Amino acid sequence: MSCTAPRLIVFLRELGDFFALNTSPSSPDDTIKDLKKLIAAQTGTKWDKLVLKKWYTIFKNHVQLQDYEIHDGMNLELYYQ
Repeated sequence: MSCTAPRLIVFLRELGDFFALNTSPSSPDDTIKDLKKLIAAQTGTKWDKLVLKKWYTIFKNHVQLQDYEIHDGMNLELYYQ
């Protein structure tokens, strides 16, 4: 089952500020790497320098968004390495 509506994901940066990212409707094979590339385009950093976390879970680049259950309105932590 694929999602047809855009999703809004809110990120908390390690600097203490928030930003929101509206993503296009996702396909079932969208990965964390694809999401990082969208963030990199908005923030002006390299995608491979970004680390996405939720509590103590570090999201791996090759895993699909649906496997991590990333959905509309979700809050994630964004770190730079």
